[in-house]
Amino acid sequence: MITVLVADDEPLITAGINTVLQSAGDIDVLATVTDGRAAVAETVRRRPDVVLLDITMPGLDGLGALAELHTRAPQVKAVMLTSFGTEPNVLRALEQGAAGFVLKHCAPDELIRAVRAAHHGDAYLSPEVTRLVLGLVTPDGHLRRHAAATRLAVLSPRETEIAGLVAKGLSNAEIGRRVHMSEPTIKTYVSRVLTKLDCANRVEVALLVRDSQ
Repeated sequence: MITVLVADDEPLITAGINTVLQSAGDIDVLATVTDGRAAVAETVRRRPDVVLLDITMPGLDGLGALAELHTRAPQVKAVMLTSFGTEPNVLRALEQGAAGFVLKHCAPDELIRAVRAAHHGDAYLSPEVTRLVLGLVTPDGHLRRHAAATRLAVLSPRETEIAGLVAKGLSNAEIGRRVHMSEPTIKTYVSRVLTKLDCANRVEVALLVRDSQ
């Protein structure tokens, strides 16, 4: 079973999330909390596999909780819950190592996929969230593209292909089927890509690939 802790200050949202996750069959919600401070305390105490963190919560928000969990429970994967209008927070959370993002109005199966991906060491970035991030166009966009392309140039053709598929949000198993390789082989390739690009997780690889385009 994949154990999950849910942190969100909206009771209806929390109830819906619990219902969706418990219906998956392989996910167990250990606890629900309503603020970041409680999320950190319960995560340290219960050690869930995955924490779902709402970005905007009273007291310590999701970003603050994410930063503390990085130090106090680094093995726990954090998937951020977000809404439209929080794009700058999305970027900040990515920089702090969030394992994934889903929008609160996402389809039930998308939430389940995000939790499963995080648990298996993959990352899930909702397509809508990806568009939000990519929509933050800055005047130095051409410089970002050049910098990203320079970093990606260290990859071999096969590694470049794998990085591109990671950027599409595919899991190792899905990538393996796409390129006709075993999942363990893909896992080795992804690890090599992370090392060569000096990326902490798959989300960073995805953003780097997108910056280069």
